[in-house]
Amino acid sequence: MSNNLFNQKLKVVNVGLELFAQTLTRQEVPTTHVSWRPPAGGNKVVAKLLDKHEERINAANDKVIQMYNDAQPVLTGVKPAHTVLTGLTRDTILHAGPPIRWEDMCGPLQGAILGAVRFEGLAEDDETAVQLIKRGQIKLAPNHHYGSVGPMTGMITYHMPVFAVKNETFGNMAYCSINEGLGKVMRFGANDPEVIDRLIWFRDSLGPALDQAIGLSGGINLKVIMAQAVAMGDEMHQRNIAASSLFARKICPRIARLAMDNAEKAKVIQFICDNDQFFLNLAMAAGKATTDPAKGVQDSSLVTVMCRNGTEFGVKVAATGEEWFTAPANMPEGLYFPGYGPQDANPDMGDSAIIEVIGLGGVAMAASPAVVRFVGAGSQADAVRYTREMGEISHAKSTQFLLATMNFEGVPLGIDIRKVVESGIVPVINTGMAHRQPGIGQIGAGVVKAPYGCFEKALAAFAETLTE
Repeated sequence: MSNNLFNQKLKVVNVGLELFAQTLTRQEVPTTHVSWRPPAGGNKVVAKLLDKHEERINAANDKVIQMYNDAQPVLTGVKPAHTVLTGLTRDTILHAGPPIRWEDMCGPLQGAILGAVRFEGLAEDDETAVQLIKRGQIKLAPNHHYGSVGPMTGMITYHMPVFAVKNETFGNMAYCSINEGLGKVMRFGANDPEVIDRLIWFRDSLGPALDQAIGLSGGINLKVIMAQAVAMGDEMHQRNIAASSLFARKICPRIARLAMDNAEKAKVIQFICDNDQFFLNLAMAAGKATTDPAKGVQDSSLVTVMCRNGTEFGVKVAATGEEWFTAPANMPEGLYFPGYGPQDANPDMGDSAIIEVIGLGGVAMAASPAVVRFVGAGSQADAVRYTREMGEISHAKSTQFLLATMNFEGVPLGIDIRKVVESGIVPVINTGMAHRQPGIGQIGAGVVKAPYGCFEKALAAFAETLTE
C-alpha cells in the first residue's frame, strides 16, 4: 500500500504561505494554493466578538446591500462647486484620498494643487502658492469631507463645475469634477497654461452648456446607463467607452438645441464625443451617491469608501461612519507607455476606487475582455479569476450590474472587512499610472491591490462598536 502511494504522482494542497506553492509550481508540481489566515487576523478577542454577533452583522450587511441595490443615482445638473458643496471657501482646495499634510504629498498631487491655486487666482506663481499653503492661508481637504470625489489628484476648487448626482431613493447628493480627457491634465499633476485654460473653458462654457442640456432632459438616470455599459463590455473604471457613448447619445441632441454660438456648441459636443473616459467621473459621483446612505449603519462591516492620495490608501466602513483607516498606498502593476517603467511611477492615487466599492472596476474585471491586456491582467480567464476572487470577500451580488461573460451573474457587491482580514484577499483596483514627477502625466495603466493594513485596522475598530 505504501509503495502504491509513493509511486503516484505528487499533488499538493498548500495552506498558508504562498511562497511554498510558488516554489512547487516552478518545479512543475501540481499545486493548489489555499489562502488562509486565522479568524480576525489572529486577534482572539476580535474573533470572539465577531463570532458572537455574526447573525447581527450579517443582517446589517444585508441592509447595506439592499441600499446599494436600491440606489438610483440621477444626474441633475452641473454646478459651480461653491454653490453646492457646503462650507467650500475660495481658499479651499479639495484633493483625492484621505487627509494628508502638504509636506507628505507626492509630486503629482502637489503639482495639481499649485495649478488649482493659480486657476482660482489665489497666487500668481508657485513659490507664492507654496508659502500661502505652508502658512495655512490656503486650506487643503479631502473631497470626501465635502460629499464629492475626483479621479487621480482629484482637484475640486471654488469655481470648478461639478456633476451633481442625486440618489433618488434616499435623497442624498454627491458631486464629481468633469473629466479632462487624456494628455496633459491636472488630474495627473500637470499645471501649465494649457491645463489652466482648459479648466477656464470648463467653467465658462462646457459646464453651463451641460447644465442647460441636463435641464432639458429633466435628469439622466446613471444607473441605467451603467448597467447597459457593463453588458456592453465596460468595467467602468479603465474602460468607459460604452457608457461615454450612451451618455453622448442622450446629451448631445439636447446640447444641439441650446441657444448658443454654433461653433461653441460644436466644440462642446466634440469634446464629449472624443473623450472615451468622459463617463468615469459620472460613475464616480454615482458610486458616492450609492454608498453614502450606508454611513453609520450599525453593525455593518461593509466598506463604504476606498480612496488614495498617492501616499496613503484610506477606507471607511458603514458601522464606523466617517472614521478613516489608512495604510501606505501600493504601487500599481501593469503596462507602461513607451519610454517609461516602474522606476517612473507614483504610488496609486485617486477617489475612483469608489467604483470598486459598488462592485465595478477591478471587481468586475470579467465584464471587459477589451481592458484585460490594457491593464496587464493577462487573459480573459485571469479576468474571471479576479472577479471570482473578489466574490470571496464580498457579501452578496448586484441585482443590476450583470456579467455577460459569466452567464449574467451579478458582480460581487459589498466588500466585507471580516472576509478580507480572514482570507488575506484584498480588493483589486483598475487604475491609471501617473509619473512621480508633476507635469508629465499618465505613463501607463494597470491594477493595484489595496493594502491589507487598512482592513486590519478597520476590523479592530469595528469590533469595538459591537455592543450587547
